[in-house]
Amino acid sequence: MSEEPVRDRREWLRQAAQGSAALACGAALPGGLARAAAHLNVSVVPQFQPVELQRTWGPALERLEQELGVHFNLRIAKDIPAFEDDFKNGRSDLVFLNPYHMVMARKAQAYEPVVRDVTPLAGLLVVHKDDPIRSVQDLKGKDIAFPAPNAFGASLWIRALLHEQHKVPFQAVYARTHTNAYRQVLVGRAAAAGGIRATLDREPDEVRKQLRVLIETPAVPPHPLAVHPKVSPTLRVGLVKAFERWRGDAAGLALLQGIQMPRPVAASYARDYAPLEKLRLEKYVE
Repeated sequence: MSEEPVRDRREWLRQAAQGSAALACGAALPGGLARAAAHLNVSVVPQFQPVELQRTWGPALERLEQELGVHFNLRIAKDIPAFEDDFKNGRSDLVFLNPYHMVMARKAQAYEPVVRDVTPLAGLLVVHKDDPIRSVQDLKGKDIAFPAPNAFGASLWIRALLHEQHKVPFQAVYARTHTNAYRQVLVGRAAAAGGIRATLDREPDEVRKQLRVLIETPAVPPHPLAVHPKVSPTLRVGLVKAFERWRGDAAGLALLQGIQMPRPVAASYARDYAPLEKLRLEKYVE
C-alpha cells in the first residue's frame, strides 16, 4: 500500500482534532470563538532581542491558539520606530505596547486595551555602580542611552523629566533595545541609560550587579495587550478569560511571567491610559 493515503489520513485526523478543540473552546464562550477571524497578526514592542521575544511570546500564542481556535502570527519589528509604523497603520490585530504607545495607537487606529498586569510601570535611569555620579545634575552635557525615542518609561518620560523638572541638558543616544542601552553604560559609551524594572530584572546577574538606579519615575499602569477595532468583542473577552485562567496552573503562570503579565486583569483606556494624555509629552515624541 502506498504511504500517501496514510499520510493524507493522518493530516486529516490532525486537522479534525484541531477543529474539534477549537469548536469546543468556542462553544464555551459567548458567540463562539470558532466564528472569529482564522488568522490574526500579533505585534510585540521590541524591548528585547527577537530571539527572546520568540522564546516568550511564541509558546504563549501557541497555547492561545489551542484554547481559542484562532491562529496567531507573531510579528517582530526590527526596532521601535518600525513597530510604531506597524500599529499606526493598523497592520496588526493585536499589539503589546507601552502605555504612551497605547495613547498613540488609540489616536491612530482606535486600538483598545483589553488586558494588562496589575503591577505599575516606572521608568529607571541607571548608571555604572562605580561611577561617581550621584544626582541627575551630574549628567549635564553627557550622553544618555535610551532604547528609542518613544519607549515610554525608558525614554519618553525620563527625557521629559530631565528637561522639564531637572533642567538638565544631555545628548540622547538611541540603542534600539533596553538590553543595548544598558550595555552602553557598561562599556563606557554612555553615562546613563533609561530602562524599566521589568527589563532590568531580566538582565543576567553580571549586568545588573554593575548598574545602579539613579532615579525612578512615578508609576503608571503597565503595557497592555490591545486589539484593533476589527477584532470581535467575543475574542476580546476570550483573551481576558484565557489569561486569567493561566494564573491557576504552573505552566500558564510561567507563560504569563515570560510576557510580563504575571497577574493579568482587564484593562480600560479611560481609567488606565487616558490620564497619560494630560502629561503633554507630545513635544518629546519623535
